[in-house]
Amino acid sequence: MSVKNNPNKCLYCGACVGVCPTQAITLKDTRIEINKEKCVSCGACVKICPVGAMKLE
Repeated sequence: MSVKNNPNKCLYCGACVGVCPTQAITLKDTRIEINKEKCVSCGACVKICPVGAMKLE
């Protein structure tokens, strides 16, 4: 499983960045970057996202 961000839904609010325990998510201008090597697919970002832009696939 891996975390994916849907840029069409994302508000770029940064909630996912703040909740990530491994600091795998960064906000760059108007896009979310997920470091696949750091991400442990815990789902914290999926739970915190107010618009459902983060998904575990």
